Amino acid sequence: MKISVCMATYNGEKFVKAQIDSILCQLSQNDEIIISDDGSSDETINIIKSYDDSRIKLYHHDSEHGYTKNFENALKYATGDVFFLSDQDDVWMTNKVDVLIEALNNSDLVMSDAIVVDEKLQTIYSSHFKRAKVKAGFWHNFAKTRYVGACMAFNKNVYNAILPFPKNQKLCVHDYWITLLGECCFRVKLINQPLIKYRRHDNNLTGESSDRAMHVKIFSRIYALQQILVRRICI
Repeated sequence: MKISVCMATYNGEKFVKAQIDSILCQLSQNDEIIISDDGSSDETINIIKSYDDSRIKLYHHDSEHGYTKNFENALKYATGDVFFLSDQDDVWMTNKVDVLIEALNNSDLVMSDAIVVDEKLQTIYSSHFKRAKVKAGFWHNFAKTRYVGACMAFNKNVYNAILPFPKNQKLCVHDYWITLLGECCFRVKLINQPLIKYRRHDNNLTGESSDRAMHVKIFSRIYALQQILVRRICI
């Protein structure tokens, strides 16, 4: 069984080496890390190229920019049997791959808990699941998704179903799309064990509190539901 770790990078020079190191030690020589870079202008590319490891495969993402399309580009080049998503700035626990591979024996999509940390890996919240009240179920996550792409792994059935991603990445980001399609059509399992240090800092914290944000949320859910209905008919 071949593992494909799909990582999206963009100006991640401060953290990407620690993340790659935490992943490589868990992979066999048959596995791969597919990295799609979204036009980094710092040392990210040079850091990635400094690895003399055939498992690391770097691709440049030259079309519509944004982290959802960047992840889609990485997934398109993946050749594995199971797939992990990886942010550029987290750190994986040493048993992440083993735990999630075992869970995938009886599931199609699995998601682990995470320790939420700051830039220096100091704990902010000991459990993302507890803080965000993460629960399984389509409608619960349709209303407000708590699943995090960086905590996900899935099999080939899910991989084939999620690609291509919906065209409008602003209305349907990658982890929301995978969550909804997974909960709608596949076996999903939550792992109540933190398997990554999920780094939160100024460069990746986002949020909107305006009326426009609510307007966008409503349209995003309508759009996502339309896409799910179409895709479910096709798979």
